[in-house]
Amino acid sequence: MTTLQITHSSFLNHDTGEWHPERPERMKAIEQALSTARFQNLITVEAPLATPEQVSRAHPRAYFDLLEKKQPASELISLDEGDTIVSPGSWEAALRAAGAAIYAVDEVMQGRANNAFCRVRPPGHHAEIAKAMGFCLFNNAAVAAFHAQAVHGAERVAVVDFDLHHGNGTQAIFWHHPSMFYASTHQMPLFPGTGGITERGETGNIANAPLRAGDGSAQFREAFESVILPSLRAHAPDLLIISAGFDGHRSDPLGNLNLLDDDYAWVTQKLIDVARERCGGRVVSVLEGGYDLAALGRSVAAHVQTLLEAF
Repeated sequence: MTTLQITHSSFLNHDTGEWHPERPERMKAIEQALSTARFQNLITVEAPLATPEQVSRAHPRAYFDLLEKKQPASELISLDEGDTIVSPGSWEAALRAAGAAIYAVDEVMQGRANNAFCRVRPPGHHAEIAKAMGFCLFNNAAVAAFHAQAVHGAERVAVVDFDLHHGNGTQAIFWHHPSMFYASTHQMPLFPGTGGITERGETGNIANAPLRAGDGSAQFREAFESVILPSLRAHAPDLLIISAGFDGHRSDPLGNLNLLDDDYAWVTQKLIDVARERCGGRVVSVLEGGYDLAALGRSVAAHVQTLLEAF
Protein backbone atom coordinates (compact mmCIF):
# COMPACT_ATOMS: atom_id res chain seq x y z
CA MET A 1 0.00 0.00 0.00
CA THR A 2 1.40 3.34 -1.02
CA THR A 3 0.80 6.73 -2.61
CA LEU A 4 0.97 6.81 -6.39
CA GLN A 5 2.02 9.66 -8.62
CA ILE A 6 0.57 9.21 -12.10
CA THR A 7 2.04 11.29 -14.90
CA HIS A 8 3.47 11.08 -18.42
CA SER A 9 6.06 12.78 -20.63
CA SER A 10 3.32 13.70 -23.14
CA PHE A 11 2.17 16.46 -20.78
CA LEU A 12 5.29 18.37 -21.82
CA ASN A 13 4.12 18.26 -25.45
CA HIS A 14 0.89 20.16 -24.82
CA ASP A 15 2.15 23.49 -26.18
CA THR A 16 0.05 26.50 -25.23
CA GLY A 17 2.47 29.20 -26.41
CA GLU A 18 5.21 31.20 -24.72
CA TRP A 19 2.84 33.66 -23.07
CA HIS A 20 0.48 31.12 -21.57
CA PRO A 21 0.42 30.55 -17.77
CA GLU A 22 -0.64 26.90 -18.16
CA ARG A 23 2.71 25.81 -19.58
CA PRO A 24 4.86 22.67 -19.63
CA GLU A 25 7.24 24.11 -17.05
CA ARG A 26 4.54 23.45 -14.45
CA MET A 27 5.23 19.72 -14.78
CA LYS A 28 8.96 20.27 -14.39
CA ALA A 29 8.52 22.43 -11.30
CA ILE A 30 6.45 19.74 -9.59
CA GLU A 31 8.83 16.98 -10.67
CA GLN A 32 11.72 18.86 -9.14
CA ALA A 33 9.81 19.51 -5.92
CA LEU A 34 8.98 15.82 -5.56
CA SER A 35 12.51 14.60 -6.33
CA THR A 36 13.92 15.03 -2.82
CA ALA A 37 14.59 12.23 -0.35
CA ARG A 38 11.38 12.79 1.60
CA PHE A 39 9.42 11.53 -1.43
CA GLN A 40 11.44 8.35 -1.88
CA ASN A 41 8.37 6.22 -1.11
CA LEU A 42 6.25 7.93 -3.77
CA ILE A 43 5.66 5.45 -6.58
CA THR A 44 5.49 7.03 -10.04
CA VAL A 45 3.65 5.28 -12.89
CA GLU A 46 2.80 6.30 -16.45
CA ALA A 47 -0.68 7.54 -17.30
CA PRO A 48 -2.56 5.41 -19.84
CA LEU A 49 -4.74 6.77 -22.62
CA ALA A 50 -8.40 7.17 -21.75
CA THR A 51 -10.78 5.52 -24.21
CA PRO A 52 -13.66 7.30 -25.94
CA GLU A 53 -16.08 5.18 -23.90
CA GLN A 54 -14.49 6.24 -20.62
CA VAL A 55 -14.50 9.93 -21.49
CA SER A 56 -18.06 9.71 -22.80
CA ARG A 57 -19.44 8.92 -19.37
CA ALA A 58 -18.96 12.61 -18.55
CA HIS A 59 -19.06 14.16 -22.05
CA PRO A 60 -21.19 13.33 -25.10
CA ARG A 61 -19.42 11.14 -27.65
CA ALA A 62 -20.15 13.82 -30.26
CA TYR A 63 -18.10 16.28 -28.20
CA PHE A 64 -15.20 13.81 -27.98
CA ASP A 65 -15.27 13.29 -31.75
CA LEU A 66 -15.51 17.02 -32.50
CA LEU A 67 -12.60 17.82 -30.19
CA GLU A 68 -10.49 15.13 -31.83
CA LYS A 69 -11.21 16.57 -35.28
CA LYS A 70 -10.21 20.05 -34.13
CA GLN A 71 -6.71 19.01 -33.06
CA PRO A 72 -4.18 20.80 -35.29
CA ALA A 73 -1.54 19.05 -37.35
CA SER A 74 1.13 21.71 -36.93
CA GLU A 75 0.07 25.07 -35.54
CA LEU A 76 -1.40 26.27 -32.26
CA ILE A 77 -5.11 27.10 -32.29
CA SER A 78 -7.65 28.36 -29.75
CA LEU A 79 -10.78 26.35 -29.07
CA ASP A 80 -12.73 29.19 -27.49
CA GLU A 81 -11.47 32.42 -29.10
CA GLY A 82 -9.51 32.92 -25.92
CA ASP A 83 -6.93 31.06 -23.88
CA THR A 84 -7.85 27.38 -24.37
CA ILE A 85 -4.98 26.61 -26.71
CA VAL A 86 -4.17 23.27 -28.35
CA SER A 87 -1.17 22.07 -30.31
CA PRO A 88 -0.27 18.83 -32.12
CA GLY A 89 0.67 17.28 -28.79
CA SER A 90 -2.48 18.28 -26.94
CA TRP A 91 -4.76 15.37 -27.89
CA GLU A 92 -2.52 12.70 -26.40
CA ALA A 93 -1.97 14.85 -23.31
CA ALA A 94 -5.72 15.31 -22.81
CA LEU A 95 -6.40 11.60 -23.18
CA ARG A 96 -3.61 10.74 -20.75
CA ALA A 97 -4.76 13.37 -18.25
CA ALA A 98 -8.18 11.72 -18.13
CA GLY A 99 -6.51 8.31 -18.26
CA ALA A 100 -4.39 9.16 -15.22
CA ALA A 101 -7.47 9.96 -13.16
CA ILE A 102 -9.16 6.75 -14.30
CA TYR A 103 -6.08 4.65 -13.48
CA ALA A 104 -5.85 6.31 -10.06
CA VAL A 105 -9.46 5.35 -9.35
CA ASP A 106 -8.76 1.76 -10.38
CA GLU A 107 -5.75 1.46 -8.07
CA VAL A 108 -7.40 3.11 -5.07
CA MET A 109 -10.79 1.42 -5.40
CA GLN A 110 -9.15 -2.00 -5.74
CA GLY A 111 -6.96 -1.42 -2.69
CA ARG A 112 -3.63 -1.48 -4.49
CA ALA A 113 -2.82 2.07 -3.37
CA ASN A 114 -3.81 4.14 -0.36
CA ASN A 115 -4.26 7.26 -2.46
CA ALA A 116 -2.96 8.86 -5.64
CA PHE A 117 -1.86 12.19 -7.07
CA CYS A 118 -2.29 12.80 -10.81
CA ARG A 119 0.37 15.20 -12.08
CA VAL A 120 -1.36 16.08 -15.32
CA ARG A 121 -2.13 18.77 -17.83
CA PRO A 122 -4.29 20.09 -19.37
CA PRO A 123 -6.40 20.64 -16.25
CA GLY A 124 -10.08 19.77 -16.31
CA HIS A 125 -12.51 21.46 -13.94
CA HIS A 126 -13.66 24.18 -16.37
CA ALA A 127 -14.55 21.68 -19.12
CA GLU A 128 -18.34 21.63 -19.28
CA ILE A 129 -20.60 18.89 -20.64
CA ALA A 130 -19.79 19.76 -24.28
CA LYS A 131 -17.55 22.81 -24.07
CA ALA A 132 -13.79 23.28 -23.71
CA MET A 133 -12.81 26.42 -21.79
CA GLY A 134 -10.47 27.84 -19.19
CA PHE A 135 -7.44 25.80 -20.38
CA CYS A 136 -9.49 22.58 -20.01
CA LEU A 137 -10.49 19.99 -22.64
CA PHE A 138 -11.89 17.01 -20.69
CA ASN A 139 -13.14 17.17 -17.11
CA ASN A 140 -10.66 14.72 -15.61
CA ALA A 141 -12.25 14.61 -12.16
CA ALA A 142 -15.76 14.05 -13.53
CA VAL A 143 -14.56 11.34 -15.91
CA ALA A 144 -12.92 9.61 -12.95
CA ALA A 145 -16.03 9.94 -10.80
CA PHE A 146 -18.33 8.32 -13.35
CA HIS A 147 -15.73 5.61 -13.94
CA ALA A 148 -15.80 4.81 -10.21
CA GLN A 149 -19.54 4.28 -10.43
CA ALA A 150 -19.60 2.35 -13.70
CA VAL A 151 -16.67 0.03 -13.05
CA HIS A 152 -16.26 -0.19 -9.29
CA GLY A 153 -19.83 0.11 -8.09
CA ALA A 154 -19.36 3.29 -6.10
CA GLU A 155 -22.79 4.58 -5.11
CA ARG A 156 -21.74 8.13 -4.23
CA VAL A 157 -18.65 10.05 -5.32
CA ALA A 158 -17.51 13.47 -4.14
CA VAL A 159 -15.26 16.02 -5.82
CA VAL A 160 -13.84 18.76 -3.59
CA ASP A 161 -12.15 21.64 -5.38
CA PHE A 162 -9.80 24.18 -3.74
CA ASP A 163 -8.58 25.85 -6.94
CA LEU A 164 -8.58 29.66 -7.13
CA HIS A 165 -11.29 29.45 -9.80
CA HIS A 166 -14.68 27.82 -9.50
CA GLY A 167 -15.02 24.50 -11.29
CA ASN A 168 -18.02 25.46 -13.40
CA GLY A 169 -17.58 22.36 -15.55
CA THR A 170 -17.70 19.87 -12.71
CA GLN A 171 -20.69 21.67 -11.19
CA ALA A 172 -22.56 21.62 -14.51
CA ILE A 173 -21.83 17.95 -15.15
CA PHE A 174 -22.92 16.93 -11.63
CA TRP A 175 -25.93 19.27 -11.38
CA HIS A 176 -28.57 16.63 -12.18
CA HIS A 177 -26.77 13.66 -10.58
CA PRO A 178 -27.72 13.33 -6.89
CA SER A 179 -25.19 10.55 -6.36
CA MET A 180 -22.41 12.99 -7.25
CA PHE A 181 -21.31 15.78 -4.91
CA TYR A 182 -19.27 18.87 -5.79
CA ALA A 183 -17.90 21.40 -3.31
CA SER A 184 -15.64 24.38 -3.98
CA THR A 185 -13.82 27.26 -2.37
CA HIS A 186 -12.73 29.90 -4.90
CA GLN A 187 -12.25 33.63 -5.34
CA MET A 188 -15.40 35.43 -6.40
CA PRO A 189 -15.97 37.51 -8.47
CA LEU A 190 -13.46 35.98 -10.86
CA PHE A 191 -13.46 33.80 -13.96
CA PRO A 192 -15.65 31.88 -14.78
CA GLY A 193 -18.27 33.88 -12.84
CA THR A 194 -20.06 30.88 -11.30
CA GLY A 195 -19.94 29.43 -7.80
CA GLY A 196 -22.37 31.51 -5.75
CA ILE A 197 -23.71 30.08 -2.50
CA THR A 198 -27.21 29.81 -4.00
CA GLU A 199 -25.97 27.37 -6.68
CA ARG A 200 -26.83 24.10 -4.96
CA GLY A 201 -27.64 21.59 -7.67
CA GLU A 202 -30.91 19.88 -8.45
CA THR A 203 -30.92 17.93 -5.18
CA GLY A 204 -28.65 20.04 -2.97
CA ASN A 205 -25.57 18.11 -4.08
CA ILE A 206 -23.49 21.26 -4.73
CA ALA A 207 -21.80 23.30 -1.98
CA ASN A 208 -20.01 26.54 -2.81
CA ALA A 209 -18.09 28.65 -0.30
CA PRO A 210 -16.78 31.64 -2.27
CA LEU A 211 -13.96 33.79 -0.93
CA ARG A 212 -13.24 37.48 -1.54
CA ALA A 213 -10.11 39.00 -3.02
CA GLY A 214 -7.63 39.46 -0.20
CA ASP A 215 -8.88 36.52 1.86
CA GLY A 216 -6.22 34.25 3.27
CA SER A 217 -5.70 31.29 5.57
CA ALA A 218 -8.33 32.17 8.17
CA GLN A 219 -11.16 32.65 5.67
CA PHE A 220 -10.13 29.61 3.63
CA ARG A 221 -10.06 27.36 6.67
CA GLU A 222 -13.35 28.72 7.97
CA ALA A 223 -15.01 28.03 4.60
CA PHE A 224 -13.91 24.42 4.83
CA GLU A 225 -14.82 23.96 8.48
CA SER A 226 -18.25 25.57 8.24
CA VAL A 227 -19.43 24.62 4.73
CA ILE A 228 -17.33 22.14 2.77
CA LEU A 229 -16.42 19.49 5.33
CA PRO A 230 -19.90 19.20 6.92
CA SER A 231 -21.49 18.90 3.48
CA LEU A 232 -18.93 16.30 2.44
CA ARG A 233 -19.58 14.23 5.55
CA ALA A 234 -23.32 14.39 4.92
CA HIS A 235 -22.87 13.08 1.37
CA ALA A 236 -20.90 10.09 2.75
CA PRO A 237 -19.04 9.28 -0.47
CA ASP A 238 -17.52 5.94 -1.39
CA LEU A 239 -14.63 7.82 -3.02
CA LEU A 240 -13.24 11.33 -2.62
CA ILE A 241 -11.64 13.06 -5.61
CA ILE A 242 -9.74 16.29 -5.02
CA SER A 243 -9.54 18.92 -7.74
CA ALA A 244 -6.21 20.19 -6.48
CA GLY A 245 -5.54 23.69 -7.75
CA PHE A 246 -2.78 25.74 -6.15
CA ASP A 247 -3.41 29.13 -7.73
CA GLY A 248 -4.95 30.47 -4.53
CA HIS A 249 -1.40 30.87 -3.25
CA ARG A 250 -0.46 34.45 -2.41
CA SER A 251 2.35 34.32 -5.01
CA ASP A 252 0.14 33.24 -7.90
CA PRO A 253 -0.25 35.80 -10.71
CA LEU A 254 -3.85 34.96 -11.66
CA GLY A 255 -5.69 35.75 -8.45
CA ASN A 256 -5.85 37.70 -5.23
CA LEU A 257 -6.09 35.13 -2.46
CA ASN A 258 -3.35 34.86 0.14
CA LEU A 259 -3.01 31.16 0.85
CA LEU A 260 0.28 29.71 2.07
CA ASP A 261 2.04 26.39 1.55
CA ASP A 262 0.79 25.18 4.93
CA ASP A 263 -2.83 25.77 3.96
CA TYR A 264 -2.54 23.03 1.34
CA ALA A 265 -1.14 20.58 3.88
CA TRP A 266 -3.94 21.54 6.28
CA VAL A 267 -6.79 21.13 3.78
CA THR A 268 -5.35 17.85 2.50
CA GLN A 269 -5.28 16.46 6.05
CA LYS A 270 -8.83 17.60 6.70
CA LEU A 271 -10.05 15.89 3.55
CA ILE A 272 -8.14 12.72 4.41
CA ASP A 273 -9.78 12.72 7.83
CA VAL A 274 -13.25 12.80 6.29
CA ALA A 275 -12.25 10.13 3.77
CA ARG A 276 -11.17 7.89 6.64
CA GLU A 277 -14.53 8.40 8.33
CA ARG A 278 -16.69 7.92 5.26
CA CYS A 279 -14.91 5.91 2.55
CA GLY A 280 -12.02 3.94 3.97
CA GLY A 281 -9.53 6.68 3.19
CA ARG A 282 -9.97 6.37 -0.57
CA VAL A 283 -8.62 9.61 -2.09
CA VAL A 284 -7.62 10.51 -5.65
CA SER A 285 -6.11 13.95 -6.25
CA VAL A 286 -6.06 15.49 -9.73
CA LEU A 287 -3.97 18.58 -10.50
CA GLU A 288 -5.82 21.67 -11.66
CA GLY A 289 -4.27 25.18 -11.54
CA GLY A 290 -1.20 26.83 -10.02
CA TYR A 291 0.92 29.20 -12.11
CA ASP A 292 3.75 30.58 -9.98
CA LEU A 293 6.29 27.81 -10.50
CA ALA A 294 8.06 28.09 -7.15
CA ALA A 295 4.83 28.30 -5.16
CA LEU A 296 3.31 25.48 -7.21
CA GLY A 297 6.23 23.17 -6.45
CA ARG A 298 6.19 23.89 -2.72
CA SER A 299 2.40 23.65 -2.43
CA VAL A 300 2.20 20.36 -4.30
CA ALA A 301 5.01 19.02 -2.14
CA ALA A 302 3.00 19.90 0.99
CA HIS A 303 -0.08 18.25 -0.51
CA VAL A 304 1.67 15.06 -1.59
CA GLN A 305 3.63 14.71 1.63
CA THR A 306 0.33 14.76 3.51
CA LEU A 307 -1.02 12.06 1.22
CA LEU A 308 2.11 9.97 1.86
CA GLU A 309 1.69 10.29 5.61
CA ALA A 310 -2.02 9.43 5.56
CA PHE A 311 -1.55 5.85 6.76
